[in-house]
Amino acid sequence: MKIAIITDDEKNISQHFGPAIYYAVLTIENGQIVQREMREKLSHKHVANELHEHTGESDQRHGFDSASQSLHGQMSQAITDCEALICGGMGAGAYESMKERGIRPVITDIEDIDTAALDYASGILANHVEKLH
Repeated sequence: MKIAIITDDEKNISQHFGPAIYYAVLTIENGQIVQREMREKLSHKHVANELHEHTGESDQRHGFDSASQSLHGQMSQAITDCEALICGGMGAGAYESMKERGIRPVITDIEDIDTAALDYASGILANHVEKLH
């Protein structure tokens, strides 16, 4: 199984999905990490102008408008081969976008990438959806 984890330093899980700059992609087999790679992640910094444009969809909740959904789709392109995305926090729009793309988003309070990945693979990683914003 492949799991993507957002990070800025290759060791710790970033606290928010949008601004994070990397995905640590771990392959887990038989309860062990057998491969790891770093992939660049499109972040809010890369698309600052797009984020500040108004789409005219003022009745939409933040992160659910078409521009945001398109951005989330672009952000997910680098991890389409992963079954899950682990992060310390994210917006509800991004969370739902990942689910729609077949990637299970998981919000964790664990900071260490390896610990969170192995807990996910073991089925014991809690999903703290109360941290969605």
